[in-house]
Amino acid sequence: MAGGADETDEPITGINVTPLVDIVLVLLIIFMVTAKLIVSKSVPLDLPKAASGSDIQTVFSIVLAADGTTQIDSKSVPSDDAILGMAKTARDKNPELRAIIKADSSVPHGRVIHVLDLLKQAQVAKIAFGVSPVAPGVPSPVPSK
Repeated sequence: MAGGADETDEPITGINVTPLVDIVLVLLIIFMVTAKLIVSKSVPLDLPKAASGSDIQTVFSIVLAADGTTQIDSKSVPSDDAILGMAKTARDKNPELRAIIKADSSVPHGRVIHVLDLLKQAQVAKIAFGVSPVAPGVPSPVPSK
């Protein structure tokens, strides 16, 4: 017969790997795209680019606890007034210093404003407030008095 067709009833022993590779590559692409969406929980920023820049940002973290204690960069300080000196020192080392205030929901508003004022006196211009993320569609809990 023409074409070399074999009329035997032997089982096919060869495996066609091409469809398997195609499926694996498609699954890999799907996992890569969805993993980026799942892991990225921060706000996307368009940061300026520089040849001599670095990825490290200096963050000045202030934690105001409900019991009245204050922590700066995970170190306890005696009072809120110590923030001014430490913020000035940190800003002298890095003029692009970023401060984050993390206050318990039961901390009085006046205390947070006092800390904010101390940071402004130390000429720290980039200030943010730390929050805990809430699931979408769930209303934010309102603290009871």
